[in-house]
Amino acid sequence: MTRRHVVLNSSARQTLYGKRIAVTRTREQAGVLRDQLTAMGAEVIEIATIEIRDPASWEPLDWAIRRLEYFDYVLLTSANGVRSFLRRLKACGRDVADLKGVIIGAIGPTTAAELSKSGAKADVVPREYTAEGLLDALGDRDLRGKALLIPRAKVARDVLPRVLTEKGARVEVVEAYETVVPRFAPGELQRLLSPAPDVITFTSSSTASNFAKLAGELKVPDLLRGVTIASIGPITSKTVATLGLVVTIEAKESTIPALVRAIEGYFRNLNAAD
Repeated sequence: MTRRHVVLNSSARQTLYGKRIAVTRTREQAGVLRDQLTAMGAEVIEIATIEIRDPASWEPLDWAIRRLEYFDYVLLTSANGVRSFLRRLKACGRDVADLKGVIIGAIGPTTAAELSKSGAKADVVPREYTAEGLLDALGDRDLRGKALLIPRAKVARDVLPRVLTEKGARVEVVEAYETVVPRFAPGELQRLLSPAPDVITFTSSSTASNFAKLAGELKVPDLLRGVTIASIGPITSKTVATLGLVVTIEAKESTIPALVRAIEGYFRNLNAAD
């Protein structure tokens, strides 16, 4: 269960000085966003709406890894997926050298950077950091008969495997991890949101939908009345909209640095208008 974590930078010259910003990422992943916001003077409230867990069984992923030579492509759609994939690669007695000859796609620079820590390199990284962007990055490649492995979350959008299958590819989707709603004590969500933050950030559709689940019988628009909503990108924004919320800040690229820049730009413009 996540507790309130507040860091305040006292420099009044900073764009986000005195702004309270809620971060809904997992505790393990909140660090970069928190640090960048606090460096600009923000007061950060951590409300982790996601918990990452291992799948019920590793066997499907392990079976795929034991058959790496069968696959022409491995498509990685999150940093969490990369970590689980590499962990099981080692557990199965293999390493990144066994990926030689396999074309690796990463959904964005964060995912590619996580992969690069192992010494492996992504061959395909889209300009738009979404499943649709990854499909575009694969371009006009003839995928008929090609075998593609997609290790990913238990619950995820089906657009990538569906379109690839329509292109004639043999797609194998395996569960590498699952995201669940963490346990909150009764009234804890309201406590974390009191006093109300200036901004709440959603960095994936799961952070938004899980926030609604944590709200329970409380209406999300009422709970976040007067709070500016910041989204990491269009896919997340669509999910946020289904909760009855209006996204005011949206990152131009689906990355944490771009989200921080968008938040900073929003308040810089507000300050200039005053």
